Amino acid sequence: FVADPYDAGGGRMYRTGDLVRWTESGSVEYVGRADGQVKLRGFRIEPGEVENALAADPEVRAACVLVREDIPGDRRLVAYVVPAPGARPDEADLARRLGRTLPAYMVPSAFVPLDALPLNANGKVDRRALPVPRAAVTTSGVPRTAYEEVLAGLFADVLGMAAVGVDDNFFSLGGHSLLATRLIGRTRAALGAELDLRTLFDHPTVASLAAVLDTSGVGRPALLPQDLPDAVPLSFAQQRLWFLNRLEGPSATYNVPLVLELEGPLDPDALRGALADVVVRHESLRTVFAEDDGVARQEVLDAGLAPSLVPLVVETPPEGESADAWAGETVDRLTAVPFDLAGDVAVRAHLLRLEPARHILVLVLHHVVADGWSLAPLSRDLGAAYRARTEGARDTSARPAPRVQYADYALWQRRLLGDDSDPDSLAARQLAYWQQALRGAPDLLDLPLDRPRPAVPSHRGDTV
Repeated sequence: FVADPYDAGGGRMYRTGDLVRWTESGSVEYVGRADGQVKLRGFRIEPGEVENALAADPEVRAACVLVREDIPGDRRLVAYVVPAPGARPDEADLARRLGRTLPAYMVPSAFVPLDALPLNANGKVDRRALPVPRAAVTTSGVPRTAYEEVLAGLFADVLGMAAVGVDDNFFSLGGHSLLATRLIGRTRAALGAELDLRTLFDHPTVASLAAVLDTSGVGRPALLPQDLPDAVPLSFAQQRLWFLNRLEGPSATYNVPLVLELEGPLDPDALRGALADVVVRHESLRTVFAEDDGVARQEVLDAGLAPSLVPLVVETPPEGESADAWAGETVDRLTAVPFDLAGDVAVRAHLLRLEPARHILVLVLHHVVADGWSLAPLSRDLGAAYRARTEGARDTSARPAPRVQYADYALWQRRLLGDDSDPDSLAARQLAYWQQALRGAPDLLDLPLDRPRPAVPSHRGDTV
């Protein structure tokens, strides 16, 4: 808190540490942090605090800490370390010593030794010149059983590495809870074995996990393509979003925007065709929702309708108006347009043409058909389809289609969990567990607030 220069009575102001700038339209645009603070998996982290803790280690002469996203959707904290003269700090030992002074979420997932930190012309660390981390793996721990071989491949694939030894620790190699969830799903699909997060945390190496993995029991049924019935049910996650949409009315609360800045020559017709190709490839992008006697169902529309279902709308700035200011306002407007799930296809596409060789692609999806993890494969598929179109291909059907679609998953999930009205179903047993576990919990968390809680959520709150 600092003195408020506008209050003669001695009031105080809070210095947030945010860097902002005024735009031509009079809005305040967020640029970044003055102190380098970052947010990672829900935690606010001061990289400088981690750097100071590393610099206090006798085996470290200098350090630089930053967040990297070398695998789409996988942000992690990385430390670049210059060893002290004559020292060869071990990554595991460094992590262990840092864990004694810092909370676990502030301990970097990877440590990269450097002879010196790269500097720019101003003598500051050139963060763009810092290399991509390469996790070290053991060479002696090769798989000895079929299970170990499968698990080693899954570890490497999820972590984005070439190979993983059987004695390498999943979390020491950069794994975290989100990647662990992916690994669990892949293991269930590949080995038909039940696996939970606790087991993985207790047995984080290929060898130890293979030893405790139980594949003898009744595993989950395989997720396979299925013949769709006339009325395809919603998944449980879709059912929740459908209910909220019908209860609250059309809303932008669950919009999932994907905004891509495109530099260089662009062929709008090829992009339009590529978008249609992606809609053909992914049934969820051409799925609409209907209601019969109060029960919602999915309806997958014919692939031939793809170009008309998600047309690419091209917009240009008004003459005499700043292209950048117009683009910012237009992106805000487009991403805030609500979806009505009772009739809308849950994806929209706009192309903003700022200059002949400068565009912004705005894709807005409803959460009922996409989530944060969907955006990376969606971007890859759209890029591949566009390249195919610009190379003269008018038919991209030769690309391998997804083995299963979301409607297959919804049917699989319903059969796995069963009807919660059946006391013997898995859904009913899980519901009973959580009802017992949360018995006595307050209906409302009575937190100290600076403003009265509205009777109806307005979604006007911000992030602090």
